[in-house]
Order: sequence, then C-alpha cells, then structure tokens
Amino acid sequence: GREVSALAKNGEVWRTGANEAAELTLYKDMKLGNTTVEAGTYTFYLIPGDTEWTAIISKDLNVWGSYFYNEANDVARLSVPVSSGDSLEAFSIAFEEAEGGVHMHLGWGTTRIAVPFTK
Repeated sequence: GREVSALAKNGEVWRTGANEAAELTLYKDMKLGNTTVEAGTYTFYLIPGDTEWTAIISKDLNVWGSYFYNEANDVARLSVPVSSGDSLEAFSIAFEEAEGGVHMHLGWGTTRIAVPFTK
C-alpha cells in the first residue's frame, strides 16, 4: 500500500532501499554512460523524477540512508528513462545480461528503471 513517490521523492537523493544505502560491487571495470567505473565496491544512489531517474555511483561506503550524501564523491552519474510494469509489492533489483554488458533492473509498485552497464 505504500507509494514509491512517498519514500523516493522526486528530485531528492534516495538511498535505493531502506536503512543503509545500497552498495554495488563490480568485479570488472564497467562503464556507466561514458564514465569508466573501476572494479570495486560503491554506494548506489538514485534521484527519482517523473520521466527519468538519475543513477549515481559514489565512492562513499557504509552510509546510513542518504542523509550524508556528498555529490563531490560521485564516481559516475547516468539518467535513465522510467517505464511501468505489473505491480511489485517489494522493492526489487535484478540483473540481466545485455549485449556488451548488463542491465540493472529496479522496480517497485508499477515503476521500473533499467540502468545499463557496459564493458
């Protein structure tokens, strides 16, 4: 019964989940847009919007929420379009192999985004 927009507010940095900010580990160097991200562990933030969301990889680690988000520590950013799908009760993340890399699919309620990582 919770709406995505109530917890992940448009234009505000969201921790991509609950409590501690989500962390992403890359085992190979990958690109997010035109930016190469070296293999390693990063915090993964999102900024929701009506038609697109901004995916952010930050070098900060072990972060509680997004209260201490610091844009100066961004490694890469990419805006991705929003789509819709069948309703998901729980926030979900799934990875799908794609040509030249992988897509990170995120969804909650009927909101969907796909963040493309390339080699």
